[in-house]
Amino acid sequence: MKLAWNVAITGMNARPENPGPGYAVARCLRQGAGFRGRLVGLGYDVLDAGLYHNGLDSSYLLPYPAAGAEALLERLLEVHEREHLDAVIPCLDAELPCFISIAPELELRGIRCMLPTATQLQRRNKDRLPDLCRSLGIHTPETRTVSDPGFFRSGAWSYPLVVKGAFYDAVVCYDAHQAEDAYYRLAAQWGYPVLVQRFHEGQEINLTGLGTAQGLVGAVMMSKRALTDKGKAWAGVSVVDEQLERLAATLIEGLDWRGPFEAEVLRARDGQLYLIEMNPRFPAWIYLSHGVGRNLPLTLVEMLQGEAAPMFAPLRPGVMFLRYAEELIVDMKSFENLMMRGALIS
Repeated sequence: MKLAWNVAITGMNARPENPGPGYAVARCLRQGAGFRGRLVGLGYDVLDAGLYHNGLDSSYLLPYPAAGAEALLERLLEVHEREHLDAVIPCLDAELPCFISIAPELELRGIRCMLPTATQLQRRNKDRLPDLCRSLGIHTPETRTVSDPGFFRSGAWSYPLVVKGAFYDAVVCYDAHQAEDAYYRLAAQWGYPVLVQRFHEGQEINLTGLGTAQGLVGAVMMSKRALTDKGKAWAGVSVVDEQLERLAATLIEGLDWRGPFEAEVLRARDGQLYLIEMNPRFPAWIYLSHGVGRNLPLTLVEMLQGEAAPMFAPLRPGVMFLRYAEELIVDMKSFENLMMRGALIS
């Protein structure tokens, strides 16, 4: 009966060009062998499509991260009173500082999380990633914090280059006009700092897994085959890459990381691997982990229950995922309940 847990999952937004990981995590749990618990969706917007999906048992709105940790804790305890939560899986970068802050309070009430510390989270921030990589002997593109958009017309860097937001989004820019537009848009959406990164030609390969006391657990790797206009994978295929796995293991051990993560890596034409980003949560393509027999969200729940890290079968290359869009039919009463009461309970 251990897998009869009630698990809350954030990140239920489902924008086609940049979907959240939440509903993919829920699918992994729902289809995981032996899982019989309730799945509770948590979102920030009444139009987060995953909140209405019939794969969830109930859904609730949360206050935006800008409201702070106390507001988040108050709302989660309201949800807990009704749902008797056993675990929460945060799936969005911007909310993690608040979740890390309230994790001890959640633990006291029997709600478990697998999260890094605040220091670990900060060390892999985009603006601090070069220092981290330098200390671990990992290659990463040169990155600079930009506070003056005049940088893009200064001639200091050649084009193309990549302009990146503080939390999300990256835009490959081919001239100063594109770069300035990206700078203002990303600053308005995500705040400062805005970063600029050297552009390298190559093939994008990503790895997701769990960081544990035993190091890297359950690595799943994929090569991107089709991208959205925001560079997110619309299609990908599982691969086995020992060099990439060693890089990820070095990263996890160097940070003493705890919890889910994704390493976004580029293999340059000369074969060199460059770490582009380390995301502190499951990626939107996490359902591929179920497809290759390494169901990472289910593994996370099992480890929160005190189980040892499982012995996975060898990773299967050549398993492909294709993302698609579908229309959810939603009764207006359900929409109104979520909008007015902040809850949708089946």
